[in-house]
Amino acid sequence: MPSILVIDDDASIAETLDLYLTEEGYNVRTALTGTEGLNQYVQEPSDVVILDIRLPDIDGFTVLEDLKEENENVKVIMITAFHDMETTIQAMKSGAFDYIHKPVNVDELDLAIKKALKSLEMEKKIDGLLMEPSRSFRVGDIIGTGNEMREIFKIIGTVSQSRTTVLIQGESGTGKELIAKVVHNNTSPDEPFIAVNCSAIVETLLESELFGHEKGSFTGAVARKLGKFELARFGSVFLDEISEMSVNLQAKLLRVLQEMEFDRVGGKEKVKVNARIMAATNKDLKALVKEGKFRDDLYYRLNIVSITLPPLRARRQDIPPLIDYLLTKINLDLHKKIIGVSDEVMEIFMQYTWPGNVRELENLLVRACVVAKGQVLGVNDFPELGKEEAAGPAGDRDANLFQASEPGKLLTLDEVEERYIRKVIKETDKNKGEICEILGVSRPTLERKLEKYGITFERE
Repeated sequence: MPSILVIDDDASIAETLDLYLTEEGYNVRTALTGTEGLNQYVQEPSDVVILDIRLPDIDGFTVLEDLKEENENVKVIMITAFHDMETTIQAMKSGAFDYIHKPVNVDELDLAIKKALKSLEMEKKIDGLLMEPSRSFRVGDIIGTGNEMREIFKIIGTVSQSRTTVLIQGESGTGKELIAKVVHNNTSPDEPFIAVNCSAIVETLLESELFGHEKGSFTGAVARKLGKFELARFGSVFLDEISEMSVNLQAKLLRVLQEMEFDRVGGKEKVKVNARIMAATNKDLKALVKEGKFRDDLYYRLNIVSITLPPLRARRQDIPPLIDYLLTKINLDLHKKIIGVSDEVMEIFMQYTWPGNVRELENLLVRACVVAKGQVLGVNDFPELGKEEAAGPAGDRDANLFQASEPGKLLTLDEVEERYIRKVIKETDKNKGEICEILGVSRPTLERKLEKYGITFERE
């Protein structure tokens, strides 16, 4: 049962809050002075503290400071009869979780308490997310032990308390959609999470998908259709590969972010947007803005809170726990009992550069688990790793991609990319869909690159 400490010198308010919060299922204690409240908290810390700013013995801000010294993560909701801007700003700067005016609105207070408890829960999960290989995993966990991942967990905890726009950046396969789902699940888990791949749908259809359309608005529109922004209700809309969105649709999305409303295609009625909008890209949006390929005003609207995921090669310490987690997930999906990989395979994995990041690691493990006969995956279960080139050190494997015919000269990025695509096509017996997964790109992106480099590839 969550515990709440009420510190207010008005006995009637303290008693009223005690009765109300007790009925709501909280374990409530009250104090009529700041000193008494501090003593109670030191003896038995509460999950949430409701603190009046004006107290008879010491100032509420002093009490807040002392509470923070006792526990820097304490959730304090301050209440006051004063409505001035300076007091509100001072309270939030001093570390108050929320700030409510008297007379206290119970709905507002109830919402603030629930947010505070949700924040506490998320903070506890942060430690749980920094997993050791021996722990049991849940599908949807984020694996990370390094400083970069720790900071990402903290950002998730913070942003989950609001409904602000989030921009998630990182290479293909780093887990951008997973991050979006975790943010959603810690904000509005009972509402829909709707993902839209902006590169997989042509512009004319994407507009209808996002905003919906009215009957008769175009050929084939035989009935009204609700768009993703409406269907998401108070949940989340995740716009993947936002960099592939046309300039025309970028302008319409900007209006949605500015006004939080839109018109259906062919409609005149304004539709309000209640969903949180999250976007993801594996490209440098700032560079695209400079090139005139992405609207700068939309970029700044999307980039209110930014989460940048590091590539797997930059957090190799996470590979062992990631393998444990992915095998747990794969065992559930495939009804297998794989317990791990051999030391030889682990050594190869730790040296590999992982151009496809976590997605590539998962795909390798899935394929190996399908064909594996034993409970430990060995080199023979990974045909891709059995070749001399793949089994060598990372530097040796990739060196030929950068070597030009002229000694001492390095290839351009385009030349390296072309070589790598040709290499993957040549050395794997895969169709275009599987090639996209290995390369970590969408189907339209692959088609553009094949055309760009004049690569003929008809295998389906």
